[in-house]
Amino acid sequence: MEKQVYNPFLPSYEYIPDGEPHIFGDRVYLYGSHDKFNGTDYCMNPYVCWSAPVDDLSSWKYEGIILDKGMDPLDPEGNKLYYAPDVAQGKDGRYYLYYSIEGSCCISVAVCDTPAGKYKFHGHVQDQDRHVLGSAEGDAYQFDPGIFVDDDGRCYLYSGGIHYLPMRIRDGNGLEPWLWN
Repeated sequence: MEKQVYNPFLPSYEYIPDGEPHIFGDRVYLYGSHDKFNGTDYCMNPYVCWSAPVDDLSSWKYEGIILDKGMDPLDPEGNKLYYAPDVAQGKDGRYYLYYSIEGSCCISVAVCDTPAGKYKFHGHVQDQDRHVLGSAEGDAYQFDPGIFVDDDGRCYLYSGGIHYLPMRIRDGNGLEPWLWN
């Protein structure tokens, strides 16, 4: 290590509030939602990636935008918020980005050949019967995916999930249904 590392370790203009670090090869990669300076909401910017050598965490490199908004069929106009993602390397050697989008009730997946390259939409998380989790009445609403890959290479998906229609405060006078359209 060439110098001491301390928070914030990314430049002051960068806002990745819920970073997910992963080591692939000899680098640590940081993924997360991407807030906008002076933004009016959380997670307004597209996903980016930062990386550093595992033996020098003082040397972070901006890898660029890894998933452009508008690539997912649930956000064709590219104007929705993209919440906390996670990444795992599959048995096929490719990298899978799991994420959730504002107004969606399911987990989306994008894929790339490198940990910090351009990810392309791959699909939505499905069960063994090819049912998109979160898409049917009675399904738990899926958000904020977390990925765990065990020593045998099996991949486990964890996500937030609720079985009721989310509510939000309306003008401080009560609750109204959150519309998912």
